[in-house]
Amino acid sequence: MKREPSLPDELPSSRGGLLSQPRAVWAVAFACIISFMGLGLVDPILPAIADQLHASKSQVSLLFTSYNAVTGVAMLITGVVSSRIGVKWTLLSGILLIIIFSFLGGTSDTVGALVGYRGGWGLGNALFIATALSAIVGLSTSGTAKAIILYEAALGLGIAVGPLLGGELGSISWRGPFYGVAVLMAIAFISITFMLPKMAKPKTRSSLSDPFKALSYPSLKTLAITAFLYNFGFFTLMAYSPYVMNLDEHGLGYVFFGWGLMLAITSVFVAPRLQRRFGSVPSMSVMLTLFAIDLVVMAVGTVMGSPTTVIVAVIVAGIFLGINNTLITTAVMEAAPVERSVASAAYSFVRFLGGALAPWLAGKLSEWFLPETPFYFGALMVLVGVVVLLVRRHHLRDIDSAITSH
Repeated sequence: MKREPSLPDELPSSRGGLLSQPRAVWAVAFACIISFMGLGLVDPILPAIADQLHASKSQVSLLFTSYNAVTGVAMLITGVVSSRIGVKWTLLSGILLIIIFSFLGGTSDTVGALVGYRGGWGLGNALFIATALSAIVGLSTSGTAKAIILYEAALGLGIAVGPLLGGELGSISWRGPFYGVAVLMAIAFISITFMLPKMAKPKTRSSLSDPFKALSYPSLKTLAITAFLYNFGFFTLMAYSPYVMNLDEHGLGYVFFGWGLMLAITSVFVAPRLQRRFGSVPSMSVMLTLFAIDLVVMAVGTVMGSPTTVIVAVIVAGIFLGINNTLITTAVMEAAPVERSVASAAYSFVRFLGGALAPWLAGKLSEWFLPETPFYFGALMVLVGVVVLLVRRHHLRDIDSAITSH
């Protein structure tokens, strides 16, 4: 698929190795690690927040819902903002918002206030994530696929290390991880300020309609719908599984560290090999099917009253999600003849809406029915995503050749 060139998306590539990157790429990748640590930091303290703020599971799950909903909607404006103030200032603005709202979250005395501050955090997250991916791909000297692997590795490392730090800080107070994010993102702010050069603005300014136009391309729409559906499984794992593992903050931190470590390793070392040997669509279909089966195992473990089964299944899920995340993100970058930042924003808008609905619904399903119901429902939605991917796979027939050419 031939894309229209743009700045800063298109820079000459020397096709160097994965680790042969300009200093600016490492600065953004470092900030990504810290940013994604913020997501994992919260997991070990979900039960503690529910207990100390006297909230139900579905109420606490709104921490993910507000975060993902605002992130998804705000993705629509990231291109408009970055095309006017530039990549560097968009990144810094996003980081600054995360610092402010994560700190305010630590001062909250009610679930409602905490949910609101997480929404503000989501706004900063949107500005940062969409721009960071575009910046890494645009600045990388090793090609699109390797740049995305680096981005996914940063995601995995952040998610892996975050729960460990969250467990340690959360054992002192549930407020600790929120303050910890503020401090870490302040470090990222300084790193980006001094290490990222000023980047040229795109020649044409983006409009609010650009992401919607991008979604008119069947290939990008297919990937977005698939991600929307499998996010029901992803965020059921993230937001609901801590309640059925019967672990304290430290224990949950170690479990999600293992999950994130599996995600990081497979996204870097396994996903590219599977893509080259079997192709993107077959590999994604198999990984998502295995993830759905894994969710069913979590449900069975819950029915049996076996936290160990759930714990092992959560860690194993990192393998399937790490591979799938890299495959689908790489495909998105080549799925439509639009700027990569626009494609990323359009795709993220749809998938984060799934991430907004899933946590709240998981909590409600456990309250309305049985403790294992959220896992069964998540597995069903992931399998529907596989069906969508296979039925519409003809729209993605050129994806692998496009990835290879870049």
